Amino acid sequence: MSEDLTTKATDTTDTTHTTGTSATGGAGKGGRKRPARAVRSPGGLSLRFDVRSGLVVLLLLVAVCAMSVILIGQGDFPMAPGDVVATLLGNGTVAQEFIVQDLRLPRILVGLLVGAALGVGGAVFQSISRNPLGSPDVIGFGQGATVGALTAIVVLQGGSTAVAGGAVVGGLLTGAGIYLLAWKRGVHGYRLVLIGIGVAAMLTAVNHYLITKASLVDATRAVLWMTGSLDGRDWAQVWPLLAVCAVLIPLVLGYGRPLRMLEMGDDAAYALGVRVERTRLVLMGAAVLLVSVATAAAGPITFVALSAPQLARRLTRSPGPNLGPAAVMGALLLLVADWTATSAFGDRQLPAGVVTGVLGGCYLLWLLVTERKAGRI
Repeated sequence: MSEDLTTKATDTTDTTHTTGTSATGGAGKGGRKRPARAVRSPGGLSLRFDVRSGLVVLLLLVAVCAMSVILIGQGDFPMAPGDVVATLLGNGTVAQEFIVQDLRLPRILVGLLVGAALGVGGAVFQSISRNPLGSPDVIGFGQGATVGALTAIVVLQGGSTAVAGGAVVGGLLTGAGIYLLAWKRGVHGYRLVLIGIGVAAMLTAVNHYLITKASLVDATRAVLWMTGSLDGRDWAQVWPLLAVCAVLIPLVLGYGRPLRMLEMGDDAAYALGVRVERTRLVLMGAAVLLVSVATAAAGPITFVALSAPQLARRLTRSPGPNLGPAAVMGALLLLVADWTATSAFGDRQLPAGVVTGVLGGCYLLWLLVTERKAGRI
């Protein structure tokens, strides 16, 4: 009974930074209620299912699958979509199986997992900070992972494993530092964003310093890594990334309801029975680790964590963090960026991070103008 009352309270009081939704959390454009379903288990637990959000996720998954097939078919040995699907099902030739299974499929899987991890991480931080600018690559976590990776390259002259480990350690240390600096009887949104922006500026300066002190070979390697790319990714990057995502993304999705309550403010979340600081700490830790591992696998892919949750929210028109749609949207954005980088410029292929940086910068300017017109900044 208490679970049902809590669910009703959540549905009727969530009014945080949504687009196209009313205060009830169930109304769409023009005040009309979108169809939603409540699924109840024999134990008394209930789950509210938004039909529009489910359809959006389904359509995004179809787009992700289609883009994956297109990307696998690209290259010096082009393959038709039908041949790609047949090879994935085990009906291809020996040459096709080698090209797909050993060369191209790992790159696509890394792109999917990195995009999903960045989308979920961005959704968590934007919900916790209650600010659309509260993205990991804006408030310093991406820069912290970059410092760790550059330290491994420039100072330790480490290999790919050391670089990946340095990125993870750097991201985690940065997350812990920002959390402690932002703590004052709790962690609040604007303080987290402001401190994160300041930390990001200092870490960017550290990155530049490390490059100036590096040898020519190490500096070239560091700059190449800093652009963010899916080139040369193989199964060695897939398995650790898959293991982390398989554990942390379901964990974050399980905290979706408490995270939605946190968007209403700490007092309202306390009243609804949420352990605010514990929930915030778990979610921030999981999001920082997701972003750090994604950065370790593909380099600092910018602006996916910023734009994916916002685009997902605008498509679903649903309140709350929209974790599932943000994950699929992040995967789709990174695959589209990789396709653009490899096919839109002829023989001159670009790293995917360059494309996401250009498109994400345009999106950030649009978001700032929109927020300013709405009087929120």
